[in-house]
Amino acid sequence: MSDTRYLDWPFFDEWHRQLARQLDTWATANVPHEHGADVDNECRALVRSLGGAGWLKHAVGGRPYGTSDVIDTRAICLIRETLARHSGLADFAFAMQGLGSGAISLQGTSAQKERYLSRVGRGEAIAAFALSEPDAGSDVAAMQCSAHIEGDQAVLNGEKTWISNGGIADFYVVFARTGEAAGSRGISAFIVDAGTPGFEIASRIEVIAPHPLARLRFTDCRVPLTQRVGAAGEGFKVAMRTLDVFRTSVAAAALGLARRALDEALKRATTRKMFNQVLADFQLTQAKLAQMATTIDSSALLVYRAAWQRDQGHSVTREAAMAKLTATEGAQQVIDSAVQIFGGLGVVSGQTVERLYREIRSLRIYEGASEVQQLIIARELLKDVA
Repeated sequence: MSDTRYLDWPFFDEWHRQLARQLDTWATANVPHEHGADVDNECRALVRSLGGAGWLKHAVGGRPYGTSDVIDTRAICLIRETLARHSGLADFAFAMQGLGSGAISLQGTSAQKERYLSRVGRGEAIAAFALSEPDAGSDVAAMQCSAHIEGDQAVLNGEKTWISNGGIADFYVVFARTGEAAGSRGISAFIVDAGTPGFEIASRIEVIAPHPLARLRFTDCRVPLTQRVGAAGEGFKVAMRTLDVFRTSVAAAALGLARRALDEALKRATTRKMFNQVLADFQLTQAKLAQMATTIDSSALLVYRAAWQRDQGHSVTREAAMAKLTATEGAQQVIDSAVQIFGGLGVVSGQTVERLYREIRSLRIYEGASEVQQLIIARELLKDVA
C-alpha cells in the first residue's frame, strides 16, 4: 500500500481507516492490474467480484441495500482512491454502479429500490447514468431527448452519448425533456431496462483508456410511469444531487492514480543507474519527486475536506469543485512527471505509467470539465459578495 499517513488525518473515523486497509489487502489479491481486449467481460467480472465481496454496498444508499442509510462520501472516496491505485478499470466498475443507481438511492420509490438497488449492491445488475447528449454535455439545459406522456406510459425519443457502461448495463437512468417548464426545470428521469423495445445501442465508442462506452438511441421507447425517478420535471435536480454525491469521488480516483504514479516513479528513480549513481541522486529528480508528493498531499486535503463536509450535512458545491479541479489537474502533472522519470520506457505500451497517462485524461473532462469547475467556484465566490 502507498503512504497511508493521510489516514491519520481527523477527517476519518476508525472504521474508514480499517475500510481502506481491508480493501487494499483484498484488491492486492483480487484485482488484475492489467486488462486485455475483452473489456466488457472484464467489467462484468469486476462488478461481480466487487459485489460478492460486499464493496458495492458502499455505492448505494439506504438499508438493507447499502451499508448505511445514506451514502458515506468518505467511504466511496477511499474506495475509489484505493481501487484506482490498483486498476483504473476496477475503479470504473465501482464508480458506475454508484453513479448509475445514485438517482434511485436518492429519490427512488421503495419498489424501485427493491428491484434495482438490491441487485446493484450484490453485483448482479450493472447500472448506467444517461445524461449527456451530442449537444448537451456541460449545458444540461440544452437537452433534446424528450419524453411525452401517453396514459400510464412515457414515450422516449432522442439520443444519449458518452454513456459509461453503455452496451453492458442491465438498466439505464435516462434524463429526458418532459416540458413542465423551460430549461432545466422541464426534465424528468426514467429507468429504462436493457432490451426495452425502442431502445438500442446506436454505436460503441472507443477511447484511449478502454472501458464500456456507447451512444444510445430511443425511438418511441415506452416505459411505465412507475419507472420515473422523482417527480415530473425534477430530473435536473435528481441529476445534480447524484453528481453532487459522486463528484468528490472523481477527485479521489485521480488521487489514487497519482499515488500509484509516485510509487512507480520512486521505484524507478532509486533503481535506475546513470553516471555511476542512481537517478534519485540528481537534484533535478529530487525536485520533481518533491513537487509530485506536495501536489498529492494538497489534493488529498481538498478531497477529504469536501468528503468530510458533505458527510456532516453541509453543502459542498464549491469544495467539491475545488477538489475535482485540483486533484484531476494535479494528477495529470504527477503522472506526466512519472513518465518523464521513466524516460523512453514511460511511453511503451504495457508500462504502468503509460496506462496511468491514458487513464487520467478523461477525469479532467467527465462529471464537469476543469473549466466548468472553475466557473462553479467563481460563481460560489461571487454569491458571497452579491
